[in-house]
Amino acid sequence: MASAQHQANGNGAAVKPTNREQEVPYENIFLFIPNLIGYSRVVLALVSLYYMPLHPRTCTLLYSVSCLLDALDGYAARKYEQSTRFGAVLDMVTDRCTTTCLLVFLAQAFPRWSIVFQVLISLDLASHYMHMYATLSMGGTNHSHKNVDESRSWLLNQYYSNNKVLFTFCLMNEVFFIALYLLSFSSPLLSPTLFSDMNNPSSIQPGSPASPKPSMLFASPFSAAAMEMARANKIDTRLPWVLMLTAAPVMLLKQSINVVQMVRASQWLAEGDREMRKQAGLPRKRSAKKTQ
Repeated sequence: MASAQHQANGNGAAVKPTNREQEVPYENIFLFIPNLIGYSRVVLALVSLYYMPLHPRTCTLLYSVSCLLDALDGYAARKYEQSTRFGAVLDMVTDRCTTTCLLVFLAQAFPRWSIVFQVLISLDLASHYMHMYATLSMGGTNHSHKNVDESRSWLLNQYYSNNKVLFTFCLMNEVFFIALYLLSFSSPLLSPTLFSDMNNPSSIQPGSPASPKPSMLFASPFSAAAMEMARANKIDTRLPWVLMLTAAPVMLLKQSINVVQMVRASQWLAEGDREMRKQAGLPRKRSAKKTQ
């Protein structure tokens, strides 16, 4: 019996065998364009952290570029059809880590308000982790964390469904903290000791920049004395104040959204727990005690 070049399927139709050339080529997800942009964001963020204690202008420039690239990787993912779960996680982790590092510095710069920054860090991490976990466990692995049904939360649906709204909120949130970071180097109102008279420790009058003697400086450029000297390199406070006050309402609303996101994720997980317990026959009905 001669071998047929075409095999028949169950309906008798000829089916051409699949060859290697017709198979989908192997794709290296790690080298997708949006993921390469994500790696550049990580590098810029790390370099900005290196300059953060002593070079506020350089740090601000690098950190801002890293934040702005957050919009570019999403655009590239849509344009080149390279949206991936790895890219989404990389983007979220980068955002959370960079913001956390900046807030850690602000907690050090404003120790009296450190608990506020600690709460903001905890809220940001808890909210996004719970939202991501709830989406994966309840919505399935193919369900994006940005696909929030309106019936579950109208606010989160509006927040995630419009890329421009999402970018604006994230941008203004970062602008607020970046402006506050710049003010920690320049504002006598927020950091009065930066402009105190070194010969008169009780004086906190602005306009007399701190100029520590060389003998007071430690060898490490990251020492407290070196930081004080760097902060005394006054930066004009007008623009940071304007940016911070302008971005403050959006930042507060962003934190409110984080609270809503955490609450809704908790409720979604609780729904799943109730359904799982119901299928397992829990709670078990206890037999009535026999009357004596």
